[in-house]
Amino acid sequence: MKKLLTLLALSASTLLPLTVYAQVQSSVKHLAWTKNATIYEANIRQHSKEGSFQKFEEYLPELKKMGVSVIWLMPINPIGETNRKGTLGSYYAVKDYRGVNPEFGTPADFKHLVNAIHAAGMYVIIDWVPNHTAWDHPWAKEHPDFYKKDKDGNFTPPVPDWMDVIALNYENKQLRSEMIEAMRFWLTEYQLDGFRCDVAAMVPVDFWNEARVALDKTKPVFMLAEATEFQLQEKAFDMTYGWQFKDLFNDIAQGKKSAKDLDAYLNGEEKNYHPNSYRMLHITNHDLNSWEGTEFERLGDATESFLVLSNVLKGMPLLYSGQEAGNTKRLDFFERDPIQWKDHPFKQLYTKLFQLKKTNKALWNGLAGGQLVKINTGNDDNVFAFTRKKESNKIVAIFNLSNKEQVATINHVLKDKGMVDVMSGEKLLSTGSQKFTLKPWDYKVFAK
Repeated sequence: MKKLLTLLALSASTLLPLTVYAQVQSSVKHLAWTKNATIYEANIRQHSKEGSFQKFEEYLPELKKMGVSVIWLMPINPIGETNRKGTLGSYYAVKDYRGVNPEFGTPADFKHLVNAIHAAGMYVIIDWVPNHTAWDHPWAKEHPDFYKKDKDGNFTPPVPDWMDVIALNYENKQLRSEMIEAMRFWLTEYQLDGFRCDVAAMVPVDFWNEARVALDKTKPVFMLAEATEFQLQEKAFDMTYGWQFKDLFNDIAQGKKSAKDLDAYLNGEEKNYHPNSYRMLHITNHDLNSWEGTEFERLGDATESFLVLSNVLKGMPLLYSGQEAGNTKRLDFFERDPIQWKDHPFKQLYTKLFQLKKTNKALWNGLAGGQLVKINTGNDDNVFAFTRKKESNKIVAIFNLSNKEQVATINHVLKDKGMVDVMSGEKLLSTGSQKFTLKPWDYKVFAK
């Protein structure tokens, strides 16, 4: 869903408190295949000229080669017509929770796509929109008590800008039951592997806790919350959005903050998340691309550096449709606006990083991966360096987070035999202290 100006404004509309506290528990049991997973956000409408399930299915071999584990499909439900935005409307104005959007194909086409994803050894989750429906969803007539009302008794949007949708009322127990049953439908009818839940913090935590138990009884699921609140990961969600990293990346690239601020965040707020909780890291997604600008607009010359950083920090990296083609266009949200596919170095870069994550345990997710330990470079105002280690695997990463050439000195951590420069493939020969001269926004990643 289109983001509000700030997450604080969003949280003000939720039932969750704004108080920041440490997440002291995590009873979520991650599925084994998620431990080294990466995720691809598929925008079916814009992925091809046809904008169809069938055409996207032809792209699956490329995603498999790249090392993608999970395919997140943006909402595939029919879109409301009443108060629709643009010609085709927002994916997030759902008219039927159990239907398939004919814009993309038939239910049979969708089932064929899901089966093909599974046959390729990948997993698939769909975007679920639980906070609101389109105005012409059947519930609006059949169950008006499912919805929130304004002081005059009229349906109301969740926030003023979302005029194409109306807010659901989770104080209604029957609504909760119907919503869970609708989610279960996709697990039983299509054998999906989980859900990415839109504006999850605007729905009560106790509903999510209830839903996770019910869904896992049907089929163990992977759950991603479009939110940052710790409470959601205590019992319900495997992963939340790393929105804080996005903001840091933007500010550092634009000279408003520095490597010191990234270090402060990692040793501050981020430590409040339980080590078992996954965080999704990215430099763009559908909201950012359409509403805040492409990664190239926001990050400029630092784009590649932050792309790599988001793949080696502790978290699950996201690749959004078109990034592998170096897409420089803000994709229209309510109209057809196909991605212009072309060869681009980012495809090889993502492939290299995703394949490394599959095999190098230091990069694995949650407790399965290595903890991040900062390295003193003698130039920590501008250079951020760290190591992650798990069993026999190790990562050493060095990033010049400035627009000027910098020198960094790394002691001891590169002495291990078998360390390889991930980008060049060359073996690293080091007996101790090593000095690096890094061009603006340059980086080095070594792995063992």
